[in-house]
Amino acid sequence: MKIPLYFLGRLQFFLFGFHWVRTKGTQASVDEAPILVVAPHTSFFDPIIGFMTGLPGSLNRIENSKWPIFGTLVNFLQPVYVSRKDPNSRLNTIKEIKRRCQPNSGWPQIVIFPEGTCTNRTCLISFKGGAFYPGVPVQPIAMRYLTKPDTFTWTWDGPGAFSLLWLTMCNFDNKLELEFLPVYKPSQAEIDDPKLFANNVRAVIANALNLPVTDHTYEDCRLMEHARAKGLPLVAGIVEFQKILNKLGLKLETLQEQLDRFAEIAQSEGYVTIDDLAKYLNVSVSPALEEMFALYDRDGTNKIDFREYVIGCSLVAETANGEETLELAFRMFGGDKGYITSEDLTRILGSSFEMKKEECETLFKLVDKDESGQITFDGFREYAKKKPEYAQLFMTYQKQAAPQQTNGGHSIGNGNGMSKKSE
Repeated sequence: MKIPLYFLGRLQFFLFGFHWVRTKGTQASVDEAPILVVAPHTSFFDPIIGFMTGLPGSLNRIENSKWPIFGTLVNFLQPVYVSRKDPNSRLNTIKEIKRRCQPNSGWPQIVIFPEGTCTNRTCLISFKGGAFYPGVPVQPIAMRYLTKPDTFTWTWDGPGAFSLLWLTMCNFDNKLELEFLPVYKPSQAEIDDPKLFANNVRAVIANALNLPVTDHTYEDCRLMEHARAKGLPLVAGIVEFQKILNKLGLKLETLQEQLDRFAEIAQSEGYVTIDDLAKYLNVSVSPALEEMFALYDRDGTNKIDFREYVIGCSLVAETANGEETLELAFRMFGGDKGYITSEDLTRILGSSFEMKKEECETLFKLVDKDESGQITFDGFREYAKKKPEYAQLFMTYQKQAAPQQTNGGHSIGNGNGMSKKSE
């Protein structure tokens, strides 16, 4: 069946104007390199490489199998399907790649675009680990579209597929170059560390293309899409996901939830000022709020971007949002009797955070969902968990107030009109 597919590929070249496809270097055999690693991934035209490399297997989104005509061709080539919605897909994909890379397995080479998404060819983003977990030699391939103007690059923020297809067909001649680089044999350190393996292969391709590398990933693209859906600038979603994952252990779903909360606070420009934060928390700007804001504002610009917000929530607010902190805050607002009244909240917020009575009453109604006129600890905790910034705000206020709360071994007050010995 290879001959009909070969001619189908040549027909594709003719229809789309790819009359000039040049290769440099020599393609390795399946025994020398079971996996072909191609970058950058920029276009739906990229599968042309399959017709130039003997119709290898590939990684493919499960959604591609459902396309008319194209899906049938994809199925015929027996790809390794990937589902971004299936939590087990990643492990199953790695297992299948490893199985096909076994010596004398009978499977053809596998071609993989390790970036995992289309980019604009100005840099190479982080490589995913699928091609590198097996720990077998790979052959890097540098892919270049040489025709000007560029009618090939297909990203989610650019022209649609049909527009690019039409523009490409209108070109007099489309030029594509594939450079087969020397086979890369991993060291033992790279076999033990697929991420190191991936970064080193990326560096080889980047050097051949004379392109920089960046630590952004496909997940950053998804966050950018999420930011746009929330009315924020695309750049708001760029957090260098892999670094956040490595340092803080935050999953994509968690970041999307935090982006939703950030969108509630932020201006349309995609950043948060201290006034925005005060409005979101229904408090006035006070020394305690200013100190807490400075903990988030890591670069001192008086503006918090989403990356700073994520780090702040993880290292500042959420770590302070424990039961002990919440119980202390509840007592501070007069909860020693088991509940907080509107008068309790108004008195404490007025003296501690310089809030007006109307602001305090508004906040009380937000917490007192059942309109009972009392805030229980469960209701207080539920609201504080939704806005973890409160926890750090309480701690900041307590720290600032501590030197002033001691007078001859007594504290001024605990929010319930009572005093107690300082320890």
